[in-house]
Amino acid sequence: MSFNQAAVQALFAAILSEAKQLAIFANVYAHEPKSAPGNYLNCAVWLESIQPVRTSGLAETSGKVTFTARIYYPMLQKPGDDVDPDILTATCQLFEVLSEGFTLGGTVRAVDLLGMEGPAFGAQAAYVSQDNRLFRVMDISIPIVINDLWTQEA
Repeated sequence: MSFNQAAVQALFAAILSEAKQLAIFANVYAHEPKSAPGNYLNCAVWLESIQPVRTSGLAETSGKVTFTARIYYPMLQKPGDDVDPDILTATCQLFEVLSEGFTLGGTVRAVDLLGMEGPAFGAQAAYVSQDNRLFRVMDISIPIVINDLWTQEA
């Protein structure tokens, strides 16, 4: 397989589809937003890293492509006591669809849930200020193992 533009587009589309199917986000972006997202829950997905993996074959190199999915929630949302529970619920729902869609419809070897090829699927909460608005965010690292990204030549 050649990890060409069509394969890259299909991979992005598969991840975005998993987030959209939840129907809990006001918007699902295929990039980090340039301006502050709106109210309610929003999700953005962007590329984090790419590298070869040890479980490659002799003629083809497999790899791990890692994405960041950031869930945004305005900090001034009322009631304030619901902000963290709401963002954690959304995170768990995204974890669940990515766990269920383990191979993203057969397009990849696996979403690396448990870290078979390095750091595992996981999330970290933080705060982000954008356009003078404070957001509670959850950054989700989504490592995806893909067979035969590049051909090796002797």
